[in-house]
Amino acid sequence: QMATSVHTPLAERLRPRTLEEIVGQDHLLGGQGVLRRLLERGHLPSMILWGPPGCGKTTLARIMAAALDARFVFFSAVLSGVREVRAIVEEARAHRERNEATVLFVDEIHRFNKGQQDAFLPHVESGLLTLIGATTENPSFSIVAPLLSRCRIFVLNPLGEEEIATLITRALNDHERGLGGLGLEIEPAALAHLTRLADGDARQALANLELAAELAAGAQEKKIDLATVEEALQRHALRYDRAGEEHYNLISALHKSLRDSDPDGALYWLCRMLAGGEDPLYIARRLVRFASEDIGNADPQALRLALDATEAFRFLGTPEGELALAQAAIYLATAPKSNACYAAYGKARKTIDETGSLPVPMQIRNAPTGLMRRLGYGRGYQYAHDDPDALVLQEHLPDELIGRRFYEPTNRGYEAVIRDRLAKWRAILRRRTTQGKSAAAPGKHRRQKNG
Repeated sequence: QMATSVHTPLAERLRPRTLEEIVGQDHLLGGQGVLRRLLERGHLPSMILWGPPGCGKTTLARIMAAALDARFVFFSAVLSGVREVRAIVEEARAHRERNEATVLFVDEIHRFNKGQQDAFLPHVESGLLTLIGATTENPSFSIVAPLLSRCRIFVLNPLGEEEIATLITRALNDHERGLGGLGLEIEPAALAHLTRLADGDARQALANLELAAELAAGAQEKKIDLATVEEALQRHALRYDRAGEEHYNLISALHKSLRDSDPDGALYWLCRMLAGGEDPLYIARRLVRFASEDIGNADPQALRLALDATEAFRFLGTPEGELALAQAAIYLATAPKSNACYAAYGKARKTIDETGSLPVPMQIRNAPTGLMRRLGYGRGYQYAHDDPDALVLQEHLPDELIGRRFYEPTNRGYEAVIRDRLAKWRAILRRRTTQGKSAAAPGKHRRQKNG
């Protein structure tokens, strides 16, 4: 039973108690939603709920457990560790003997390290625990593969503006748990402003409403107008939809500023995204991607610096760690640019799609057994370090692709060094090829003559 004291925050008092009270997530909870259909069949698999703050992950987990008469255990990845897991497991065993199922809800599961996540595995696999993990981060990056393979992933969306407005209106009219007893009205402009400021976060919307209501309750008109909202919140939040068009507009602006070598534009759009509430680690991942895609070997240090900035942010957190991201963005913007690695990768993948699984040339195959050596594996292999220039006349592509080139370095940055180096190596090999043909010609003629 959740507390409904007036001292409890409004968002907690209004936490939905049934599926019907939940606003949003129709793709999961609507008439044909997969979670609703699973609950109707009395089945609840282990799962990861992935979504932004304030979209209802914890609430949904509680309601699903209650719908199946299962015991609900809340577990914080920030405050708890493996020792607490062991205690929960023992309790779950005792309850299972009484035919009581246990739903273990792990909040911020992405904060667990690999060892901590592995502690859940045997108990999830055996069915002793039904695990519901909540995360704001991409599970592909933050959840270990064995645990991920045993859980279904359900994506929760940030609430739309109409859904946020519904929650605010419901809170103002609810006499039992909400603000209905205050007799407040809200002007359309104020409602629209609160809706925008929430940016899809129900908890934020209700917290902001509670502040505005406190001011309006002391006024004569008992009305929440735009001025009251602005006074209560003290600032205008930037409009930024983490999952909508503006999200992609801003990351596009950042990427193109970096590509066009504009550090000022890059820094501005980076700060816009951070100020708007974007996950800094999402930005960090894009910087790492950019370092390979648009700089590559023109400045091999770019990838290292982007990774270092990501690690610095993980270590320092917000806001201190954001400076490392700014440093990385400025470095990437001012680094020499090349998409040669990106283009080479694309060419190689396209060639593989077109030609399939071509056999590895015999001379560069591994030959760990006598049978493989007798079959010709590794025959004729030349060890590069035996050559004074560490260069050998040896083909490394399948016969069907001999002569194909994927990587064409530019003349920018360090790639100019690579370009010159490859040109010199290829010239040496061409000379050796020519000399080899000249030396072989008389012998070939004699063999033909003698034959």
